[in-house]
Amino acid sequence: MKNFFTFTIIAVLLGFFAIFSMYIAEKTDVFQLNGRILEVSFSQEGDDTLMSWKPLPYPCVYKVTTISRTTGLVEGSPPFHILKEEETRSSKYIVPRAPIPTFYFVTARGLFGEVYRSEKIYANPNFPTPPQPVSIYHYDEKNPASLMPFLVWHTVPNAVCYELELLDAPPEVEGGIALSKIHHLAYTRKIFTNGYQADLRPFKDQGAIYWRARALGLHHEPIGEFCKAEKIVFDESKPVPNCPLINNFDFMDYLPQPIYHVFDWIPLHDGVKYEVELSTEPEGEAVWRRISEDVSSCYDEYGRPYAGVYYWRVRALDANNNPIGTWSNSEKFIVEDYTQGVDVAVFGDSISHGGGAVSYSPRALQYSYETFIDFPVINLSRSGDTSRTTLERFNQDVLPLKPKNLIVSTGANCLRDARISAQDVIADLAGINKLCLQNDIRPIFLTLMPINPDNLQNAFHTPSDPDWHKKLLEINDYIKRQEFFVDIEPYFYDAQGNMNYAFSVDGIHPDIRGKMLIGELISKNKNLFK
Repeated sequence: MKNFFTFTIIAVLLGFFAIFSMYIAEKTDVFQLNGRILEVSFSQEGDDTLMSWKPLPYPCVYKVTTISRTTGLVEGSPPFHILKEEETRSSKYIVPRAPIPTFYFVTARGLFGEVYRSEKIYANPNFPTPPQPVSIYHYDEKNPASLMPFLVWHTVPNAVCYELELLDAPPEVEGGIALSKIHHLAYTRKIFTNGYQADLRPFKDQGAIYWRARALGLHHEPIGEFCKAEKIVFDESKPVPNCPLINNFDFMDYLPQPIYHVFDWIPLHDGVKYEVELSTEPEGEAVWRRISEDVSSCYDEYGRPYAGVYYWRVRALDANNNPIGTWSNSEKFIVEDYTQGVDVAVFGDSISHGGGAVSYSPRALQYSYETFIDFPVINLSRSGDTSRTTLERFNQDVLPLKPKNLIVSTGANCLRDARISAQDVIADLAGINKLCLQNDIRPIFLTLMPINPDNLQNAFHTPSDPDWHKKLLEINDYIKRQEFFVDIEPYFYDAQGNMNYAFSVDGIHPDIRGKMLIGELISKNKNLFK
């Protein structure tokens, strides 16, 4: 017994000494961890990007912080916005999917706190300078393509469409913006998402086939240059894909989606329309379905704020609504339970619902200003709303979530509609304000931004009310007389008094930089929220 107690005391003392030694080592930086430069590398792991580094010579838990640069236009804003933080014991980390240039810095903690903080930030390699698409799918001898393969790449920020070229050999000069004069086989500019099902059948007797793509703006002006041409190794015996490809590439799945969901895919080569169906079981009976004229997205007309697991899939149709091929695989999404109450919700039209650069839907969260607010929000907005339809769905969409604060941004579509007056919009905003106060909700109004009628005409072929600016001033005068508001209007003008093209390609919906700016302005005014 005496020996047992002696052994126990020795073990306790040794344990205490070990812990004390670790404490001293951490607090005095015995291993000289701080000041080290991590040897970081990136590689492609299927659809994902893997970040790796040489482990530190001390047992620790790493924290990887994913950040994006802020606009630099809002006084007092930090230089970076934090998108996600995650811990890992491994020295390998699958970085969050990112459709905008993102950066990473690494910290490490030991038993008694932080022991390392990287002095360097590491850039995601999928956003080269000058901008160019970075291929995700590769077809080689080990993974040959069919004669109609999907070619998929990382999105180029603010690209409205893409030009893709097929060649029989690498071009005379890589990059640039001109089609090859010697090796050109075919090209198309009718690509409005970050992927394309190519038809190689006319060229199957060529010795080789290469592809490359570049991003284009609204007027087909170049955004960057062609990516490096990549060889397509194909096998004629492989079956041709006969269903759309769910577009989760660069999808920010770590952020909540709007309650009015949007479904995105990469279309089949011959698809004219698409049918989407939603169910609550992987192979269950559809509870909702819709035919979309859009070739790469479909908007759910119903809000889904209630907790649950949902599954959706899509198939291509011809012009007469006959199916082409089969359904895609089912894709799952989860709605959290918000009915116990949320701190902040956003309520409005397409400006708040999300989307931008003409071709991006609200599912592309880089085009949502909610992504760039420094505190959590739930998006209750719906594309296509007027101030009246926003008011009409208040009880249906806002009250079940019991928000303490409600960011209100609606009326943009009313500016361009000559049939709707400023007083109509003001009456609707007053109605929303009254409903908020009756339900102990604090409304925080956003002023309306200018529009650009010429760009709206180019993008959507719709005219705008010639008196839009007079209406805007009247509406914003009302908003700025409310107790709680954020004035975003002054930041968005160009020299002619219209929406600045640098913030909005289509003249009404801010693109990435514009959405960042709105998020930063809301974050700066977080003192308005209760």
